[in-house]
Formats: sequence, structure tokens, C-alpha cells
Amino acid sequence: QVQLKESGGGLVQAGNSLRLSCAASGGTFNNHAMGWFRQVPGKEREFVASISWSGDMAYYANSVKGRFTISRDNTKNTVYLQMNSLKPEDTAVYYCAASSYRGSDYWFIARNYDYWGQGTQVTVPS
Repeated sequence: QVQLKESGGGLVQAGNSLRLSCAASGGTFNNHAMGWFRQVPGKEREFVASISWSGDMAYYANSVKGRFTISRDNTKNTVYLQMNSLKPEDTAVYYCAASSYRGSDYWFIARNYDYWGQGTQVTVPS
């Protein structure tokens, strides 16, 4: 059983940056691929980024490619999402998640994740 807890959300002006962290406990962190998803009210949870268990492969949604960077530190059981050049459309609750699936194709889909954090709000006013 892996417990995940996000932090680092908040209100930030458009064009600025924010870094989200997700601390894992209670399981084997480096056996799981990690992902970040986001959700706004009335919409489905949307894939943002994922990273392999070793950190050597990362994938991004087209909407954030070039602006967001996912990384992980397996010595600290933590995954990060560095968000630069933020836009109002990035406003959402951001969730981190852990997946035991071994194929990267699985990591784009929310139902393929076994564990989820409680989410952290990111607000970018227009």
C-alpha cells in the first residue's frame, strides 16, 4: 500500500512558475511509475505527465510539453512537477498517482494507476 501526499499548490500569476511535490510512503516507491493528472469541475481527470520507475523515461501531454517537467528522487520517495510559463487553463486540482504497470502506454490512463494522492489546487487567474 502506497500513500501519496501532494504539496506546493497555490495561486500564481500567469507566466510564473510553481513546483509541485508528491511524497510517497508505506510501499516500494521505486517499483512504481508515477504520474501527474489534473481535474477541473465537471471534467474527467486529465493526464499531465508520467515518469518511469527509474526516472529515465518521461511523457507529457501536448498541452504542457515544453513548459512542465516531471522528475523523481527515489532516495527521497518523492516525485516533482515543475510548472513554468503557467496559463489560466492550467488551473485545476493536481493529483499524483502511482502505477505498477510496466508498459509506458498504460501511464496515460488514470484507471491504470493503483494509488492516488488527495490533490492540490493550482490557480492561475486570467
